Amino acid sequence: MEIFIDIHVHPNFWEPICKTEESFRFSQEALNIHKNSISPIQHVFNQMDVAGLDYLCILAQDERSVYGRPVVSNDDVAALRDANESKFFAFASVDPKVPNAVFELRRCFDELKLDGLSLNCSKLKIDPLDTRLIVFYDTCLERDKPILFHCGCSYENNTLSEYTHPLKFERIATNYPNLRIGLEHFGWPWVKETAMLMLKYRNVYVDTGALYFDSALEFYSYVFNHEYQLTWVERSLRHQIMFGSDNPRFEQIRMAKALDKLGLSKRALELIKGQNAIDFLGVNDNARSH
Repeated sequence: MEIFIDIHVHPNFWEPICKTEESFRFSQEALNIHKNSISPIQHVFNQMDVAGLDYLCILAQDERSVYGRPVVSNDDVAALRDANESKFFAFASVDPKVPNAVFELRRCFDELKLDGLSLNCSKLKIDPLDTRLIVFYDTCLERDKPILFHCGCSYENNTLSEYTHPLKFERIATNYPNLRIGLEHFGWPWVKETAMLMLKYRNVYVDTGALYFDSALEFYSYVFNHEYQLTWVERSLRHQIMFGSDNPRFEQIRMAKALDKLGLSKRALELIKGQNAIDFLGVNDNARSH
């Protein structure tokens, strides 16, 4: 059965989470997205239908050392996932600069049954090799949960790209060969370095949540056909690339449709659209594992 999963979605502006005008403005500032509105959950489902998506992986956003409180809490995404298990996976967000943060991470996995951890080191201004993160990696490995790292360019305010260069994550990949590591945004602009990491480390995955210039098809065509070659993907990398949109920042529907026009084989598309995300999440093909 073919499944289409968007591994990288921010639910900040959905009605079940964005309940007040204050929370709406808070998310606008946190994501640096301003020309938008609050979306009813049915609108989200309609977008999924148009894009052909079966599941979304929604990300919490708890960077309280920056904002003083969560932007999207772990309990919020857990409740949204639990109410829509046929549609969503959900990733935790935990701030390593908060004392005893690992206890919140363990609660996310053991009580809330969240599917992985999302970290934005550029926003937190923390090196991925900071000793405060070691217990996070150990916990994810013990619980068999993957980590999504923001990697490459961020449009969010007050972020530092020095903490998101793909090579920052190589030592984690080699020290934790059984830890599934997802690098967002293709690591753009360092897409060749990202390809090198995929080539060397089978536990490194990337998502396609990159649309920094032009249209979805034009930008994807540039990455897949100029920065990479389609033969690189077909012969070497197709098991490690996952579809991700970074919605609502980028054009989810157009990005989903653009994949079909790149000239990839049917099998490569099946892997990128769904199977690789299933492997990354650690669930089986036919059922969710919570």
